Formats: sequence, structure tokens, C-alpha cells
Amino acid sequence: MAKTRSWRWSLPALLLAGQAHATGIQFNMTPGVTDISQQVYALHMTIFWICCAIGLVVFTAMFVSIILHRKSRGVTPATFHESTKVEIIWTAIPVLILIVMAIPATRVLIAMEDTSDSDVTVLITGSQWRWHYEYLDYDIDYFSILATPRGQVEGRLPKGDNYLLEVDRPLVIPTGKKVRFLMTSDDVIHSWWVPAFAIKKDTNPGFINEAWTQVNEPGIYRGQCAELCGMDHGFMPIVVIAKEPDDFAKWVEQEEARIAAIREEEQRLLALRMNIEEQMVLGERVYLAHCAACHQPNGTGLPPMFPALKDNYVTTQDRAEHIKVMVDGRPGTSMASFARQLSLRELTSVITYTRNAWGNDTGDVVQAVEVYEYMQGKGE
Repeated sequence: MAKTRSWRWSLPALLLAGQAHATGIQFNMTPGVTDISQQVYALHMTIFWICCAIGLVVFTAMFVSIILHRKSRGVTPATFHESTKVEIIWTAIPVLILIVMAIPATRVLIAMEDTSDSDVTVLITGSQWRWHYEYLDYDIDYFSILATPRGQVEGRLPKGDNYLLEVDRPLVIPTGKKVRFLMTSDDVIHSWWVPAFAIKKDTNPGFINEAWTQVNEPGIYRGQCAELCGMDHGFMPIVVIAKEPDDFAKWVEQEEARIAAIREEEQRLLALRMNIEEQMVLGERVYLAHCAACHQPNGTGLPPMFPALKDNYVTTQDRAEHIKVMVDGRPGTSMASFARQLSLRELTSVITYTRNAWGNDTGDVVQAVEVYEYMQGKGE
């Protein structure tokens, strides 16, 4: 008897504990930070309360009928059948409700698709498993990849505050300006999703979708790929930084200067011969950041999807093919081209690293001029 009483008292305690544990969890959609996202939220809440009202009316009618017109009270059920009037009423009322819902929904959908009169245009390209951003109004383009350390992913380090929602190079946009997004993909279907902007658009190979946003307040906004795009689907985050127009202009100036400096360095590298020691140091860093997720830190890969690089014919013998694969990728596979993702120094170093790591020990030191000549169509 004491055990039963104890169990009965513990049930409310468990429920309260569960409620306390859930405090702070948001079940509703976010209102967002843009005018469009707030219109979407308002539309969502309008439809939600209409559905609640319909549910209240329907369930009230059901319970009233069940309780007040039950057989035990001596109520005799009606015997009418195929009433034209009833058929018309229960068809017309839902149609009218749908029309009432469709009017604000159509207004919001039209506004969401109106990408005209934009101030900035960004081409977003998804590839396994990173985003490429190209500013069509400026000479700026770069890849954005996951910045969460592998140690956190593998459980060797404690999780950070923005676990799997942090990148090395975020997308930067100006506040108070209409930013148009053109979206496509290099390989499979991805989905660019930033809840705070009310944007969730698929990026399809061979097609271009459009979306837009106008952020009024500076801030950092996070999202992720919302499509099942492969093994590392969960490692494809999105980070957008909205800056004041003056700060954005300074960022553009800095980025264009940085890209110009990289190009100058690449030209300088063509006349240099890098030694294997410095290439191995940089190559390992590049490999762990860009290649280890598929081919594993020890080079053993995950066959057959991701072949091993340790004792691989290409990485130990076929030098020309190794350069070709890194520059062009392998069409039809998850091996993407790294020609635009890495600088010439990084590309050269990671090739040298994989030809000499894990016991491959080829002794090959690939030089920047070899990779550059292949990229210019002069390689063998």
C-alpha cells in the first residue's frame, strides 16, 4: 500500500520535472528578423487560430451530441438520409474557409517570390558538403565549410555553444538592403535554410532558384542544409553576418584586397620550389579540414564510397592523375573539384602530403607550377 501511494505521488513530480526540463524549448516557428519572416509568422498564427476555431466547433458539436443525445437518455436518432441542404452546407463552409485562408497566403507568397529591385546579388552553390558564395556585384567568391573541430564531432572534446552551426567563412550581407540569392548545386539536391529569414530553398543541379531577404538589424544568423544530401548532411551549416552598409563596404574592400593578394602570391609561387617539410605541415592542416571527413584522418577511407588514400595507386604512383583528380574532381562521385576551394599553395601542399603520409612515402614534392599548368590546360 505504501508503495502504491509513493508511485501516485511520484507521477506528478515526474510530470513537473519534465515540464521544467522543457522550459525554454521553442515549439512554435520563429518570428524571424525580416519583414517577410514576420509576415510568414503572422500568416502561420492566423491559420493556426482558424484551425483551432474549427477544431473547437467540431469537437464541441461531437461532445454535445455524444453527451446530450446519447441512447441512455432515451434520445431517438434522426432517420433522415441524403439531405441536399446538408451536403451543400458542409461543402460550402470549407470552401469559404479555404478562400479566407488563401487570400493572405497568396499575398505573402507573392511577396516572398518578388526578387526585383535588389541591391546585392549572391550566387549560392551547394556541394557535398559546403557552400560556395559568389557576389555577382563584386569580385568576391569563397567557400564556407564547417568550423566545428573534429574532436567535438567524435566526442573527444566538449561540445561548443554553436556545435555544428559554425563555419570558417560566413556569408556577409548589408543591413537595410535587398539581397537577392540565386541558388544552384554542383552535385545533389541541397537546401539553403535560414529560419530567421524565412528562407528555405532547394539548390538543384542544373537549375537556379531565387530568394531574397532584407535584414534591418546587424547580427549573426544561423541555419543549415535542410535536405538529405548524403552522409555528411548534418555537417553543412550556414552562418550569415548582417553588417551596417558602411561596415559592409569596408568588408568588401578588405575581401577584394585579400583575393588580390592571394593571386599575387600564386604568381610568386610559380617561381619558387617549396620543400617537403613546409608542404607536409600545411598539407596535413588542409587535409584534416577538407578531406578527413570522407577519407578519414589516417587515410583509410570508408570504402567503397570513399576509397582509402593509404597505399592507393593514384596517391603512390600516378602523379598526373592525382593532380587531375584534385583539380577536376570525379564526376558522378562525392569527390568534388578543389580548384576553387583551395589556394594554389594549399592545393599543392595537400597533394604532396597525401603522397607521403601514412607510409605512402613516395618522396614526391609536387610544385605549384605543375598544378597551375594543369589548371591552365597545359598539363599532360
